[in-house]
Amino acid sequence: MAPSAPLARRLGLGDAVALGLGSMLGAGVFAAFGPATAAAGPWVLLSLAVAAVVAWCNATATAQLAAAHPGSGGVYLSGREELGPWWGFVAGWGFVVGKTASCAAVATTFAAHVAPTPWQRPTAAVAVVLLTAVNLRGIARTARLTRVLLVLTLLALTVVVVAALAGPGATGTPAAGDPVAHPGPLGVLQGAGLLFFAFAGYARVATLGEEVRDPERTIPRAVTTALAAAVVVYAAVGAAALHALGPAGLADRSAPLAAAAATAGWPWTGTVVRAGAAAAALGVLLALVAGVGRTALAMARHGDLPRPLAAVHPRWQVPHRAELAVAVVVLALVLTVDLRTAIGFSSCGVLVYYLVANVAAWRQAPAQRRYPRTLQAVGALGCVTLVLTLPARSVVVGLLVLLAGVALRVLLRRRVRATPGPTPARRPGSR
Repeated sequence: MAPSAPLARRLGLGDAVALGLGSMLGAGVFAAFGPATAAAGPWVLLSLAVAAVVAWCNATATAQLAAAHPGSGGVYLSGREELGPWWGFVAGWGFVVGKTASCAAVATTFAAHVAPTPWQRPTAAVAVVLLTAVNLRGIARTARLTRVLLVLTLLALTVVVVAALAGPGATGTPAAGDPVAHPGPLGVLQGAGLLFFAFAGYARVATLGEEVRDPERTIPRAVTTALAAAVVVYAAVGAAALHALGPAGLADRSAPLAAAAATAGWPWTGTVVRAGAAAAALGVLLALVAGVGRTALAMARHGDLPRPLAAVHPRWQVPHRAELAVAVVVLALVLTVDLRTAIGFSSCGVLVYYLVANVAAWRQAPAQRRYPRTLQAVGALGCVTLVLTLPARSVVVGLLVLLAGVALRVLLRRRVRATPGPTPARRPGSR
């Protein structure tokens, strides 16, 4: 089979930053501070700092790799080139499977903010169809819609911060026997894990590396700029919510930002927060479908997924078959399963993905290095530490999903070796 056509480089620095920031400021920022504070108590901002450090190390590894290997697929491609096919496959499989489930969960979360219960599944399905249609018309349209959704999200978060600070503020302290009062180091790490996953979309630019102009310069700048901006936003929102509700009040809320904004007594804040959360969910879903599609494209090019998924549309220059396949699977999940509380394996897959990124970046040649190796060591240690804070069920399910992918690849490779025929054409730089 002839190699698929390359994708067009249409994304500039502003587009790449918007896509990265839009992936991080998702619905998680509207909900994560509640469970994070339940774990970390008054130290929730320390949890945010720990999450930011781990994320920064992972982001620098991802950026350094993407600059050296500016193709579709992110760590799947760079892990394959730096460490070998199996490393790349484990990263890519964990990303594709985990993030496909995340797409369904995000679509369901969006629908929960805008539709009554009987209509939530159809609403989520419509959102998936419409955003896939946008992605199929080219990455430039994806970037433009991401900018619009990002602006709406930032406006809603600004309202939250202003309203929370305008309110009377929390009074009193947690009771001495309340776990929120004395969370301990493990609680801080658990809070960091929750916040890490809430804004772990900084690598989305790397999965789109084949479509970024001047990738050697643009990708590292976009990844680090987007992450720095997201950390600032999270810190402002977290500090404002903590001021408005206090640790005990913040930990007790399923919709913490809505509750924090309501302390100002302005009746319209609830509507603004719901609209912002809906826009944020759409922004994440838009970028996720694009990122998973590009990773599936890269895996199909190397035979780790069915090769027909490597097709590129001749006019729109997008991996249309891969994106349609992702959309079909997401639609099936949205219409049959509620994954909002059942995608713990995605967290495990994400951490394995970034662990591979840190190991691959550590192995890069000195001429390709942009950041000290110490960051990759800290990033790898952070990934392992956060895995240990996950619920045991999430870790077990995540490992089973990865093992299932490994078994599938072994079977596919045996079948290929047993089938006579011409050797598939290789893409430049593939192994």
